[in-house]
Amino acid sequence: MGPHAAVLPFPTLDDLYALHRPRALAIARRIVGDTDDAEDVVQDVFLRLSRQPPGLDGRATWTTWLHRVMVNSSINWLRARRRRERLTHAPQEAVSPEAHAMGTQMQQHFNEALEEVNPQQRQVLYLREVRGLGSAEIARLLRIPEGTVKSALHRGRQRALTVMEERGQRP
Repeated sequence: MGPHAAVLPFPTLDDLYALHRPRALAIARRIVGDTDDAEDVVQDVFLRLSRQPPGLDGRATWTTWLHRVMVNSSINWLRARRRRERLTHAPQEAVSPEAHAMGTQMQQHFNEALEEVNPQQRQVLYLREVRGLGSAEIARLLRIPEGTVKSALHRGRQRALTVMEERGQRP
C-alpha cells in the first residue's frame, strides 16, 4: 500500500444497521407475516450482533450471512410464537382429584427416574421440560452444539422411561 492510498474505515454496527435494515426487515416480514413482528426480529438480531459480533470466516459475504441469520431468527420467532399461543390459548380442563393425584405421582416417578440419567442429559431435560427452553436456547446456554442438545433430550427421555418401566411405573 502506497503512501497516498486511502484507508477505508471498518463499518460500525450503526452503519451496517442503516445499510442493511431494509433488506433484513423484508426477509423477516416475508417469513413472520407482520411488520411489527418482523421489526422485533430485526431488532433482536442486531441487538445480538452488538453483544457478540459475528465470527465471519470469509466463506460468505456479510449480506449472505445476514440473510441466513434473518431467516433462521424469523423461523425461531415463529416457533416461539406458536409455543406461546398454545400456552395462552389452551383450554383449561377441570382436573378431578384422582387425575391430579395421578399427575403428581407420575411427576414424582419421573423426577426419581431423572436421578438415573447422566448429568448432561438431566440438565438438558430440565431446561426443556421444566423451563420450556428450545433446543437453540439450550445449546447457547450450555455452549454445546444444538445436535448434542437434541441427542441428549432423546437419550435422556428414553433412559428415564426405561427406568420408570423397570420400576413398574408406566408413564
